[in-house]
Amino acid sequence: MEYVEIARAETERGELVLRERRDENAPTTIELRANGVFVMDTLETSTEKALAAAALELVDEPRAVAVGGLGLGFTMHEVLADSRVEKVAVVEIEQALVDWMRDGTISHGPALLADERVTIVVADVAVALAEATPASYDLVLLDVDNGPGYLVHEANAALYRAPALEAARQALRTGGALVIWSGAEAPDLERTMHGVFGNAEARSYDVLLQDRDEQYWLYVARVTSEP
Repeated sequence: MEYVEIARAETERGELVLRERRDENAPTTIELRANGVFVMDTLETSTEKALAAAALELVDEPRAVAVGGLGLGFTMHEVLADSRVEKVAVVEIEQALVDWMRDGTISHGPALLADERVTIVVADVAVALAEATPASYDLVLLDVDNGPGYLVHEANAALYRAPALEAARQALRTGGALVIWSGAEAPDLERTMHGVFGNAEARSYDVLLQDRDEQYWLYVARVTSEP
């Protein structure tokens, strides 16, 4: 197996690297790493797709959706596959990652970003939610980390605390939902979401990853009345 770096950027948060894993016995895989830590790749995308598919089932009319975290675009891709979706705002803090998607460094990126329903917002997710027009989304998906216990950057911890969750609530319409993806149970997050929304639910999902059975979690809170 051979690793070939195809793009690198230095940001305020550290180093962002895109590289290819080349194996003569398997398709070439694109891998994203932040400060040397594996974030995601194009080989195993079932968790991103599961997040989006499960979240979309929770809302009757998800016309306007906000996705926290661009990644390699697979959560966004699944959201766009739903014909009910009319608008998708994807919030990504790393300009370099957006550029790699736009210029074809990530080969499937240009086609995804060409969808007229997509708007890319380069910002911290918590800030973008705080600045969002009240009641502008039917669904907010947060896939910035793999949950509060597995942060890509320590500053992301604020996203799972009450002020940021309150901003998400304000951005949602009545009947809308906030859905947060986590790689492990996060009871503190569930309690905090309940305190902000008045309700919260943890849903476990079994996912097969490269012949391994894994369990992931969705944390869901709904807006049941006007803020």
